[in-house]
Amino acid sequence: MNQDPAQGRLSLLTNRYLPYLGLALSVVLATALGPRTADHLTLVLGLSVLTALWQWLMSVPFPVEERHRVKAVVFYFGLAPLIGSLVVLSPLFGFFAFTGYQQAGVLPRRLRPVGIVVIAALMATTQVGGVANLHGGLLVLYGGLVVVNVVVAGLIVQQALEDDQRGRQRSQHIDELAEANRRLRETMAENAGLHAQLVTQAREAGVLDERQRLAGEIHDTIAQGLTGIVTQLEAAERFDDDPERRARHRELARRLARESLAEARRSVQALRPGPLTEAHLPEAIGDLADRWSQTSGVPVRVEVTGSPVPLSPALEVVLFRVAQEGLANIAKHARASRAGLTLSYTHEVVMLDVLDDGLGFHCEPDNGFHGGSSTVPSSRPDSYGLTAMHQRLHQVGGTLEIESSPGEGTAISASVPHSRETMPYDHSSAHRR
Repeated sequence: MNQDPAQGRLSLLTNRYLPYLGLALSVVLATALGPRTADHLTLVLGLSVLTALWQWLMSVPFPVEERHRVKAVVFYFGLAPLIGSLVVLSPLFGFFAFTGYQQAGVLPRRLRPVGIVVIAALMATTQVGGVANLHGGLLVLYGGLVVVNVVVAGLIVQQALEDDQRGRQRSQHIDELAEANRRLRETMAENAGLHAQLVTQAREAGVLDERQRLAGEIHDTIAQGLTGIVTQLEAAERFDDDPERRARHRELARRLARESLAEARRSVQALRPGPLTEAHLPEAIGDLADRWSQTSGVPVRVEVTGSPVPLSPALEVVLFRVAQEGLANIAKHARASRAGLTLSYTHEVVMLDVLDDGLGFHCEPDNGFHGGSSTVPSSRPDSYGLTAMHQRLHQVGGTLEIESSPGEGTAISASVPHSRETMPYDHSSAHRR
């Protein structure tokens, strides 16, 4: 299972060695601060050795396998009397008794509360100063401490077990993703020629579509603006004897020139967004998220996983536009309290996930686009931006998946293929501002 080495070492220390450390500390304190009679020392050392042997021979690793269920129950309910005996000898064995909470995780769910109550009772005994103090008014205090220990320890143990389960599930998902990526690499290697041909055709179709779009924009804006400038200048020449009318036509020509310049700049920006001319994709998306969060008031978390690599301008533009459109949709429709952007680099693809915890919407399968499974909103008239995402990704051989349901937020996942031979970033010059 894929696990962070530092986290694995910490888990090993906590689950395997912490009980021994607690027992050793308790033995040192009990022998140094307790009665130094031969009988007391013999009982302390003898029970401690017996407890350590029971811990060593009977403990089972967590999570408990099905074949070790019975052994785990025998281990824990054999350990509890040993802890109780040590606590009776000296309340200083509370340092060891405390580890019983952590070891209650090996019990089946129905027996776990019993184990926690037993350890809570023993811990309360150490907190009132030992068995000798369990009389009179201290019994009320003892009962209150038992309740407090059960509640606090129960919550802590439950939270720790849930965190451990989530961590193992994440590791399992990572393993499954790694296996899926391995199979994907094998499949792509078997179909390398066909894949390359399909990607080339998709890119050529995208280039043709973009050329047609730019041709239409140039005809409708810049070309018409230049025609108007020429018309106004020619009109100004016809009124050499009328300075006022000549000046008016020149002013109109000047205004049309400014408008045409603005349209030209807008067309250039449409080809490659301004932030990508100043920084690589991870920095550009980070800056986009910062600006969006400031204007929308919604906190957004940006994460980059894997080793960032430079992509072709077409791929960077597509992913940047997906992030831009995704954040715009969150601001307009989601009513979210937080959002997230995750940019993931793998050996074969680059993935961008845009998440929010907002209103969500109904989705239904859509087979109108090629390149992967996808969903589109089933009842939203303003889904043009999502449709544009599909088209942009399709043009570069990418895929788009959308998961959403009312009240449970929305997750948009875009992925694009990149060349395996792409070299990693030079991080010393990654930011080009």
